[in-house]
Amino acid sequence: MNRPSAEHLPRWLKRNVPKGNANHFTAKLVDQLRLETVCDHAKCPNRMECYAQKTATFMILGDVCTRRCGFCHVSKGKTRPVDASEPTRLAEAARRLGLKHVVITCVTRDDLADGGAAHFVRCIQQVREATDATIEVLPSDFAGNGEAVDLVVDARPEVYNHNTETVPRLFETVRGRKADYRWTLAMFRRIQARNPEIKTKSGLMLGLGETRDELFDTLADLLDAGCEMLTLGQYLRPSLDHLPVVRYLEPEEFDALGEAARGMGFRQVASGPFVRSSYHAREMVQ
Repeated sequence: MNRPSAEHLPRWLKRNVPKGNANHFTAKLVDQLRLETVCDHAKCPNRMECYAQKTATFMILGDVCTRRCGFCHVSKGKTRPVDASEPTRLAEAARRLGLKHVVITCVTRDDLADGGAAHFVRCIQQVREATDATIEVLPSDFAGNGEAVDLVVDARPEVYNHNTETVPRLFETVRGRKADYRWTLAMFRRIQARNPEIKTKSGLMLGLGETRDELFDTLADLLDAGCEMLTLGQYLRPSLDHLPVVRYLEPEEFDALGEAARGMGFRQVASGPFVRSSYHAREMVQ
């Protein structure tokens, strides 16, 4: 699959590759420990920057997703059994990288009864045993399974992050028929009710065709459901087989949206063309 040429991107979406070998150290360690990162699979534009800072967003439960979202570059298809050694290897990577904040996300596993929630818990426990890092989880919607959400909440991650991705009108187009906007809101309500000490966070991609009114209605829904932190970033098409970009927002527009979101009541907001759900995650928590 071919990614759209960088020549067609606005000037503010062109980046220099970080110098030095720190990014190679991170990539090599991840490879040695047979781990997956969303940085690689999602073709994140911040991949080299984060690797150079010896950090990564670990992706658990395999490298094949059961959903077919129109924006995502992660492989889809037949999944493999969950690897019981993965939590130990993940914790070892966090220890050797010296991470102070560990972000753990996953592929969606609709084929598992709990969506992989118990595996998330084991990962949290192993990282806690190996490091003193704070932990941010970024699970799937667990297909609306509230008991699966409870399992992860009871493991007490410092941050529970779940990406809304887009506005309700575009939900099926962007996230597919298996996703439900109401599950996202119900998840945040459930987290806040069960453990209000856990920080809650969500992110949206912009430029998929959403209107300004739709965006702010969605942000109001998230606030009402108990979401405290927010990331807003530009959607970038990972290949010609994925949803096209409808509009590129200029950096100044992202700045204005960030200020407006803070004014609405979000405690922490990161808003910019290259912002992603786990970009500078540790700084947002602090």
